[in-house]
Amino acid sequence: MQHIGHPIFNDDTYGGDRIVQGTIFTRYRQFIDNCFQIIPRHALHAISLGFVHPVSGEDLLFHAPLPDDFAGVLEKWRTYAAQLK
Repeated sequence: MQHIGHPIFNDDTYGGDRIVQGTIFTRYRQFIDNCFQIIPRHALHAISLGFVHPVSGEDLLFHAPLPDDFAGVLEKWRTYAAQLK
């Protein structure tokens, strides 16, 4: 995603751990730093993932709910964005 200017949130290998937009606003910087602390890892999640088993040929499908910390940060973003309107 970095190659199109959208690194994965908190991905320190490809630049997702840096604030590149809105850095002149202290409130925004504090908000992002707080989000980095809440999710101290890559913020990448697939709600479902499927593939064909390489030996049995069986179609496998796995589902995983959004982690609580991801959901919390998304709610923080929604609240923050609503305040800007």
